[in-house]
Amino acid sequence: MAIRPFKFEKDGDVADDIRSKYGFDGELLAIYANNDGALVHKWHHYIPLYDRYFSRYRGQPIRFLEIGVSLGGSLQIWRNYLGPQAVLFGIDINPDCAAFDGKAGQVRIGSQDDPAFLAEVVAEMGGVDVVLDDGSHVMDHIRTSLTTLFPLLSDGGTYMIEDLHTSYWRGYGGGKKNAGNFFNDIRKMIDDMHHWYHDAPAKHPELTGTVTGIHVHDSIVVLDKGQAHRPVHSRVGKVS
Repeated sequence: MAIRPFKFEKDGDVADDIRSKYGFDGELLAIYANNDGALVHKWHHYIPLYDRYFSRYRGQPIRFLEIGVSLGGSLQIWRNYLGPQAVLFGIDINPDCAAFDGKAGQVRIGSQDDPAFLAEVVAEMGGVDVVLDDGSHVMDHIRTSLTTLFPLLSDGGTYMIEDLHTSYWRGYGGGKKNAGNFFNDIRKMIDDMHHWYHDAPAKHPELTGTVTGIHVHDSIVVLDKGQAHRPVHSRVGKVS
């Protein structure tokens, strides 16, 4: 969780804050708010978004990869939420995170900016259905992980990138008017997704034809993986 050195509102009563502001009272709220294990640090508005995009995977033998292990608490949250059948892996560049290997999930040490390492982890997992990028939050690292992992993601899978407020911070390679701002990549992906309606060349050809949805929330982007079919329209019914 990336936070700049300025003040934000304190969390107060975690569960009450999430319920009252976002109208969410699902099981993930209880798992998060009542956590008494390893430390987990999340923005409150992420909790209902996680549930929106990940709830369909619960109780399934899905392959879930989290970029960024930190203090190990997040993997435990996902284990409690997704259930015992999930193949749960976390990666981190910090060798200290190896201490969490084999607890809530498997942990591998390496950089999200290393395509060969990422491919090795996915191969060990037997493929990947969900990627959650909560890693360095550095623009170039986010891009490397996305362009490496999204083509490896299963059809129907979900790719979530969080803490994208760093796109506005120069220390992470971003900036509001900086070309490196990751939201500029998203704008280009939107154009690529609508390539049926214009003849400009694809800006992200490695993703073209496989991004079926792009969802933008405060600091979070979610990409849906699937086969993008040529749009077809019909007229049905009678003209009165």
